[in-house]
Amino acid sequence: MKRTLILFGAAALAAAVSTASADPYKEYTPDKGVWQVTTMKIDPNHIDDYLVGLKKSWVPGEEMSKKHGVIDNYFVMVNPNAADPAGNVILGEHYVNFATMDPNKDRDVKMQNESLAQMSKDEGRKLTNGFDKYRAFMGEAMWTSVSFTK
Repeated sequence: MKRTLILFGAAALAAAVSTASADPYKEYTPDKGVWQVTTMKIDPNHIDDYLVGLKKSWVPGEEMSKKHGVIDNYFVMVNPNAADPAGNVILGEHYVNFATMDPNKDRDVKMQNESLAQMSKDEGRKLTNGFDKYRAFMGEAMWTSVSFTK
């Protein structure tokens, strides 16, 4: 009997907790934009090589995306545990809003031409040619952030 009362009480408490819900825009506010996060596993002996390659190839593209209002922030993070099987390098881009991901012919052609003026396709291929020998993509996700009210 005592056990039944305890189980009934626990079930009632669980039901009460599950029916309570946060109130968006009172408890928290969804932030604008979306983070696209890519996780990679880089051979630990080549992390420095990969970061130098990112600086020469990926970062200029991110700066161009900022200039054109597609993103407003980006980051590179390195896991100090280089042997972590879940990945050891993360790239993130914060899109201003979901709409900036939509194709825009004028903007996209302009950005492609600016990119090719900075580095030709052949130069880009030479720079990134070895990446696939020591890089594996582990996952890609989109995240939206929230701000909590006080």
